[in-house]
Parts: sequence; structure tokens; C-alpha cells
Amino acid sequence: MAKRGYHHGNLRQALIDAALALIEKQGPQGFSLSDAARSAGVTPAAVYRHFAGRDDLIAEIAREGFEIFAARMERAYDEGRPSALAAFEATGRAYLDFARSHPGHYMAMFESGISLNRNPDLARAAERAGSVLNRAAEALSRHIPEGRRPPAAMFSAHIWALSHGVVELYARGAPGARSPFAPEELLETGIGIYLRGLGLVPPDA
Repeated sequence: MAKRGYHHGNLRQALIDAALALIEKQGPQGFSLSDAARSAGVTPAAVYRHFAGRDDLIAEIAREGFEIFAARMERAYDEGRPSALAAFEATGRAYLDFARSHPGHYMAMFESGISLNRNPDLARAAERAGSVLNRAAEALSRHIPEGRRPPAAMFSAHIWALSHGVVELYARGAPGARSPFAPEELLETGIGIYLRGLGLVPPDA
């Protein structure tokens, strides 16, 4: 295949797509910028017209991932409809769905070691994604008596950690992690137990 120079019309996105495929196959630390250039069909020198190094390329993939993730979370939350509880539970399912449908983005976001403050665009995208779950938690926590109400940020952090754990252990096939239950069921029941402990879900009859 002939090399296409840096004038290639959509080289930046071609490099991102090539890196995503490499991340899914080899992990975020398992490829070089030269590998991405080769996969995109361009010379390594052309890559540097768009990215200062591999970490910059991964950071851009993470930023793109957080934008996709935030959009999915916002659609799932749907401004708290049909109820604060249903909307909150929907954000947990959206997390699992995103990890499955965008594994390369997910790994760049959470497994690459890239700081979310590496550049302002990445920081803003990550904050947007986190703010959806924070809003959902805040709306739901209003139904808890004030004296027993955890901070909304703690509330959302607990659910984020639960969702992330289910994804890492069971949805992405961590070595040695097996469960007789589907990841969706594990996440749904885990969130239910947490919310029941806060008094937001009535105890089973």
C-alpha cells in the first residue's frame, strides 16, 4: 500500500481510528506512534503534524470517548424522566453499555494512565460526563431525609465505583473473574441494594 502523506484529507481521524483498533487489540500501552502511522498508511513524520507523541494521541481518544460517554449518559438520564429513581438506574446501564460498545475509548479513558487534566478539552469532557451522574444523584438524594442524606458527590462516586467494578471484572472478562449472573443483573441488583440501604427503594415483601 502506498504511503499517503500528511496532506491526506482526514489524517487526524484516520490516526485516531488506527490507534483505537490497536488499543482494542494490544491495550493502550501496547503500541507506538509508528504503529499507528503504519496502520493509518502514512509516514511517522506525518503523525507529528497532528500529535506531539503517543500520549497526545491517546489523550485525544480519551477526550472523544468522554464526549460519547457523556452524550450517552445524558440520553439515559433524560433530565430525570420518568422519575428520579428510573433515570438514576438508567445511567448505570448506560455506563455498562458504553464500555461494551466502545472498548478502545474506554481503555484510553480509564486504563491508559493519561491524566484527565492533561489538556483543558480532555478535562472539560471528563467533567461533563461525571456531572450527569452527579445531577442524577443529587436529584435522587432529595428524597432522603436531610439528616440521613449523603453528599451527592459521594453518592455518585459510590455508584460510579460499583459500575466500574462490574465492567472491569465481568463485562470485560478479567482473568479469573467469573459470575453465574449477567453483568446487567449484577449491576442492577448492586444498585438496588445500595439504594435500598438509603431508603430509596422499599424492602422486598
